[in-house]
Amino acid sequence: MKTTIQYIFLPLAIFFLVSCQEEGNDFKTDKKDYDQFLASKPVKATSKYFKLWDSKIKSDSMQLLSLGNVAGEYSRFFKGTGDIKYLKDAEHSLKKAVEIAAVSKSGYLRALSRNYISQHRFKEALELAEKARTFGSGVKETQSLLFDLHMELGNYDLANKYLDSIQNMSDFGYLIRVAKWNDHKGDLDTAITFMEKATDKAESSKNRGLLLWSYTNLADFYGHAGRIGDSYHLYLKALHIDPQNAYAKKGIAWIVYSHERNGKEALRILDSIMEKNKSPEYHLLKAEVAAFLKDDMLRVQALDDYYKIVENNKDYGNMYNAYNVDFYLSMDVERKAFELAQEEVGNRPTPESYSWLAYSLLHLGEKQKAMEVIEQHVMGVTYEPAILQQAAEIYKANGEKEKVSELKQELMGAAYELGPVKEAQIASL
Repeated sequence: MKTTIQYIFLPLAIFFLVSCQEEGNDFKTDKKDYDQFLASKPVKATSKYFKLWDSKIKSDSMQLLSLGNVAGEYSRFFKGTGDIKYLKDAEHSLKKAVEIAAVSKSGYLRALSRNYISQHRFKEALELAEKARTFGSGVKETQSLLFDLHMELGNYDLANKYLDSIQNMSDFGYLIRVAKWNDHKGDLDTAITFMEKATDKAESSKNRGLLLWSYTNLADFYGHAGRIGDSYHLYLKALHIDPQNAYAKKGIAWIVYSHERNGKEALRILDSIMEKNKSPEYHLLKAEVAAFLKDDMLRVQALDDYYKIVENNKDYGNMYNAYNVDFYLSMDVERKAFELAQEEVGNRPTPESYSWLAYSLLHLGEKQKAMEVIEQHVMGVTYEPAILQQAAEIYKANGEKEKVSELKQELMGAAYELGPVKEAQIASL
């Protein structure tokens, strides 16, 4: 599912653009399936380690243990509440653990690196991962982390080498990464096959965390493949394990919105999520659904709420740079969008970052430069529909009708993943 900021109003004639994804078109959700989860209570801080955190522990080993567990709890609360404060608190705990650890330092370095990944501080995360490797312990875990990081940084050849170094068809960690690799290459069927194998492993282990991760990620893949019913039922399975899981609820909201075109019900689900979860991205999705419903007042309010949250809290750092480029372009602040896109390319030179740079150049009237960026850094490197749509718009501005036609045909098959607002743009290419 993709969150986007758009301001166009959708002609009714475009709402039902024919999609190549025939499977699942007759599927319908049922409020009775998920209503019970919309009223679930928010995450509470119940861990004993928060009490230890406030007490003065004389033993260094006990202090280190408490630091690690407190960081884990803070990370869990961040996932459950979307409150950036918890992610920063986890960072502070892990930095202290790295500082005082005499043994197992590599494990704390990896944990801090993953914290930085969540904050989109990828280059700092890479430094920590490389440092963890020098300690020689947890080699497989470090190789896995380095795969994740190089995928995030767009260093795909390096990522592939690290993937080869951890190859083990019976290992959950390898299976989910090879699934991600195949998805990156545009081979969704193979990605699903590996993700299903990983899910089988998670079910055998009965590990709650692995099950949640497997069900929600496989649900995403099924949605992209047009298997809407399978996707929906996996989100429900995740909610039966964790009734507070905001990601699974968002997945259902997306099905209701993009597949069933029921914007009002999607808003109801989103509002229930936002009562308990502070992630700014939900305001953007709310703005998109409001645009679909032609509710301009709600759309503007949702965008204003998003901007206030991200702008007024510097803890977010670079986490929402790509969203902010989109936001500024939508507000016709092209120069600011371009400068932010340049910054993002410096931080994270991925096809997505270059696509935003090209798209901001297009909005500045530099259509030829935009196409040069697209052809050098995007085409043939990624198969992400939202990025390919931006490429199609850039090609259209440059009069490349044949390339636009090819991309349009491909994008029509991704209408569910892109959503009704972007679907209208595809129709107008």
